[in-house]
Amino acid sequence: MESDIDIWDDDITVDPYPTYAALRELGGVVHLPKNNLYAVTRYGLIRDVLADPASFSSTSLGFNPMVNEALQGTSLASDPPMHTQLRATLSANLTPRALRGLKVTIDEKADKLVAELVATGSFEAIDSLARAFPLDIVADLIGFGGHVKDNMLRWGQAAMQVIGPLNHRTQESFPIAGELYGWCSSVTAEDLAPGSIGRGIFDAEARGEIPEGSAGHIIHQYLGAGVDTTIASIGNIVALFGRHPEQLALVRDNPELVPAAFAEVLRYWTPLHIWGRTTTREVELDGVTVPAGAQLGILLGAGNRDPRHYDNPDTFDVARNPVDHLSFGYGPHGCAGQGLARLEGHAIVEALARRVKSLSLGDGYRVPSNITRSFEQLQVLEVEAA
Repeated sequence: MESDIDIWDDDITVDPYPTYAALRELGGVVHLPKNNLYAVTRYGLIRDVLADPASFSSTSLGFNPMVNEALQGTSLASDPPMHTQLRATLSANLTPRALRGLKVTIDEKADKLVAELVATGSFEAIDSLARAFPLDIVADLIGFGGHVKDNMLRWGQAAMQVIGPLNHRTQESFPIAGELYGWCSSVTAEDLAPGSIGRGIFDAEARGEIPEGSAGHIIHQYLGAGVDTTIASIGNIVALFGRHPEQLALVRDNPELVPAAFAEVLRYWTPLHIWGRTTTREVELDGVTVPAGAQLGILLGAGNRDPRHYDNPDTFDVARNPVDHLSFGYGPHGCAGQGLARLEGHAIVEALARRVKSLSLGDGYRVPSNITRSFEQLQVLEVEAA
């Protein structure tokens, strides 16, 4: 159960699915000596690992020691009981009940933006939609503007890149990620708008609900973990509807399919290439003995295309409704912001289905990236309005 691939090879990060399939057929766990990790490839095994923080720790979720040290004290890189406490505050403002009031605003912003872009007849979908929409939503949510809002994109991208190994992408991104770390360590309640989620996190710290000094760590996660993946997902929505106009038509004729369509986008093109865990003891996984202290690379996209779990997994089908996809993770560390991501994704799917009959796309391109798999540019050459 060994492969000589480099999971961060440029070509693999741009199009990992042939490699995912090859590794998945080798085994549920495959040792990658070039990366000094064990890749977890199959749906059921991935869920088992993510559900067991006692055996598979998040304290070293990154693939280099520098980022693991920098992330200490965050809910992202902690285990219970600390994780439970930090997660409660992170999640408090992201529950369905807390987000209910945002839905109307998010839906209106999505519809207005899509309508404006459709009216132009052609547009570049990543800058003008996939990036513009979530950056605006998150800035309002956390309560900042000015230079912080201007830097959200580069900070969010860098925060994800540095989770990778010490390759050139990580090294180039560390100074930019350092700007984000620096701002999060110095931000105060007064820097954030009254009534915002960010201000509420500082209020929770003042009440003693989270450890002193941890409010900035939590805000870091909104910016670091929640922006780049949502951008990737929205770009994927446009690309997949452009390539599959019959699926867009299905959603337009059946608006109740909007949630299922977004879930299928997340399953079919998973925003995260790889995620980390570290074994706390020697464990046996799918017949493979993995030593204590070993690095695991969780290939969520491989699990999302596992034919052991999904029929015809390489087919994009908005009627599939894969509510159990792995793109939001699973278990105690399941994505805290998934409710917000769904609101944003559903709003874009709904607006496109309502206002667009078909999209003619340019080739689009992705750039190699350690963690997030997204389009760098995607030109909509022509829009046929619905």
